[in-house]
Formats: sequence, C-alpha cells, structure tokens
Amino acid sequence: MIPTRRLGRTQLEVSRLGFGANAIGNLYAALDEDAARAAVDAAWSSGVRYYDTAPLYGYGLSERRLGDRLRAHPRDEYILSSKVGRLLRPHGRGTPPRLSVAEGGIFEGALPFRPEFDFSYDATLRSFEDSLQRLGLARIDVLLIHDADAWTHGAAIDDRLREVETGALRALRRLRDAGAIEAFGAGVNQASACERLMELGDFDCFLLAGRYTLLEQDALDGLLPRCVAAGVSIILGAPFNSGILATGAITGARYNYQPADAAILDRVARIERVCAAHDVPLAAAALQFVLAHPAVASVIPGAKSAAEAHRNAELVTRPLPPALWSDLKAERLLRADAPVPDQFLK
Repeated sequence: MIPTRRLGRTQLEVSRLGFGANAIGNLYAALDEDAARAAVDAAWSSGVRYYDTAPLYGYGLSERRLGDRLRAHPRDEYILSSKVGRLLRPHGRGTPPRLSVAEGGIFEGALPFRPEFDFSYDATLRSFEDSLQRLGLARIDVLLIHDADAWTHGAAIDDRLREVETGALRALRRLRDAGAIEAFGAGVNQASACERLMELGDFDCFLLAGRYTLLEQDALDGLLPRCVAAGVSIILGAPFNSGILATGAITGARYNYQPADAAILDRVARIERVCAAHDVPLAAAALQFVLAHPAVASVIPGAKSAAEAHRNAELVTRPLPPALWSDLKAERLLRADAPVPDQFLK
C-alpha cells in the first residue's frame, strides 16, 4: 500500500500517489476501453487509493470508466473526488463545437456532450447528482470547483468568482454540512486563483494543476506557506506540466497542454542532464519533488495504460540520492528554499 496523508483539517486520508483520471477520458487521443480499464486496475493493484475525475474529462467518459472499475472494490477503501462548475449538454444532431484548450477542447473521441460553465447554486447540486449517476456510485468524498481561474476565463474572472461565491460555495457548504460530501475545494490552473478563492470561503483543499513542479516554484512565495498556516492541503495535478517532465525535452513535448517553447525545452533538457548524472528518471524526480512540500497531500499523475500506472507507483517510491537535489539547486534549476525529499518525505 502507498502511504497516506491527511487531507487538510478533514478526517480523510489520501494516498500520496493518486490517480488523475483525465487520461482515461481520452486526453489528447482516443483510448480503448480495455486500456482504460487496465490503467485503473493497475493503479489499484499498485496501492493507489485516491482517484480524481471530472465531468469535463471526455465529457463524462472518464467518470463512467472510473466508476465501472471502482465499483469492484469496497467503497470505504478509497477516496474519490470529482468536480462542479460545468454541466454537460447533449449536442444532438448538430456537429459538436470545436472548443479551445481553455474551454476543454483537448479530448478526442469524447462522449456526445458539450461542457458549459455554470457556477450557480442549482447547477452545482445538479452537477453533483449527474456525476453520481455517471460514476454509478453512492457517494463522492471531495467536490472541487473546476477552473474558476483567470487562465480559463480571462477578463470575465471577476464575474465568475461572484457566481462561485453566491452559488457554488453555498451549495458545497450545504452538501458538506449534510454529510453528502466530506470536503470541498477547487481545481484550478493558477496558484493566484487558489489565493483569491481562499478569500471567499473555507476550503479544505485545492487541486493545483502544474504550478508547483520541477519547472515552477513561484507558489513558494505565497500560496504554499499560506496553505500550511491555514491547514489547507494541496493535491498536485499535472506534476509533469502536462507532459514534458515525463517525456523529457523531445520534439512535440507538451507544456501547459501546448507544444513547449524553446525556453522550456532548454530548461527541461538541463534538468534532464542533472538527473541523468545521478541515474534518476526525470519523471521520478518530478513526482517526488512535489511531495516534499508539507502542504502537498497527494500527487496525481494520469495514466493511459497499466504500464504507466505501475510505472508511476515505482517512480514515486524509488530511492533518490540527496545529491540530486543539491545539484539541481547549485545549477539554479530548483529554488534554494524549496523543500526536497531528503528533508520531508515521510
């Protein structure tokens, strides 16, 4: 079993390695049913007991696939999170719209729905019930407000946050107070978005996608110490920055769901060289680095095959030499004040 950590001030214990179910929602490319099933089953057999999904992922496909596999296991043996903030509308006879990356247009062969943002009170309750039906499960442990950030909404973010404050947050408090969920938070793409949301309500956790990684540590300046002080946990999504910290600096490597630019490719290549000098896979360093911060409860890479799921479990438990981190800091590839695994990985 993979060790667990407490999620914020709740009684929930999440495995340090979780399973991000975006990949089984056909992220970037269609995935057949057998491969999706095998990925979830391999994560379970590797000791993973925290699973995260969302209506957006494959427009319902991820929730359906994940629920089909998790129903084989006792419900009290794992923690499950999903998200609110989008409702799925059937696109009917028309051609499905082509969505931008920020709108969620990164899933191939998705189900015949279109996601529409709605942070209202009623939509939040409906989204929760719809997710339970797609999952085929009796409960969801953690609900996260999805993509309430400026990266997604641009100049409209202030309007969206007002909807969150008057709608989604009220609904989530009701669900938590009634015992329908154990915790709530937000899943966003910016550390600054977490800090803005903390001004609106009492969050248990944040799922932060990619903003605290081997490539980026600006969250050390504000969000992470603030979370430690408040007892709020970070679930670290996209620990590979949507690809490049797993693939390395190869042609076509993705960063932030887009092809990486020359500066990012160069920085990753330099990190790779330090890792290679210590015989450490880049992906192992990426996973273990984020877990060294005391605010981080779990890291949740995706997996689109059994091999990838088993590999993630092997990488997160592989012993790494302390000199790796000191060399990365000496090369100014890692901030000097960043906690590293030899200091905090218990």
